[in-house]
Amino acid sequence: MPLFETALSGLILWAVLGYLLGSIPFGIVIARALGLGDLRKIGSGNIGATNVLRTGNKPAALATLILDSFKGAAAVLIARQFAGEDAAQLAGLCAFLGHCFPVWLGFKGGKGVATFLGLLLGLAFPLGLAACATWVVGALLTRISSASALLAAALAPVWAWVLGYPSMVVLCVVLAVIVWGRHHANIARIVRGEEPRIGKKG
Repeated sequence: MPLFETALSGLILWAVLGYLLGSIPFGIVIARALGLGDLRKIGSGNIGATNVLRTGNKPAALATLILDSFKGAAAVLIARQFAGEDAAQLAGLCAFLGHCFPVWLGFKGGKGVATFLGLLLGLAFPLGLAACATWVVGALLTRISSASALLAAALAPVWAWVLGYPSMVVLCVVLAVIVWGRHHANIARIVRGEEPRIGKKG
């Protein structure tokens, strides 16, 4: 864990700001703007890029992926610029929680994978790059987005330690636990052989 150098009031501020930034549902905004419908009634009902892809609109899915990743990275980089590493990790975690449990959607949000990868890229680019590469390898091998996400999340703490970021191991473990918890239904479908492949329309 990082050294706590920011005052408690400052940490609370960055936690709130990180959460609010992370809670912006870019997938829903983009889908509605392009007339693709309500994502919560399409495919898996998820608000993330994978479900946007199920509408058949690849540019919309890419835009969602980029923006959901960006809000995780932005929360980290802004907090680091104005506070410190403790605030950066907290803001990143709260941005992730904001995506998964947005107040605007009754705390029913996405799985958080893009935001998870984005905040890791913001915290330590080599670590984020390793997590992204793990997702890509998993996707190439399985063609299942959720399986790739589970693999990337599980290995993130390992990458943090191996690449020389021990202060981020605890955060990566917390993020991995939440990612796996958010994918409990996907895990059940993977076991049954029923999980949709990447790019399959809803």
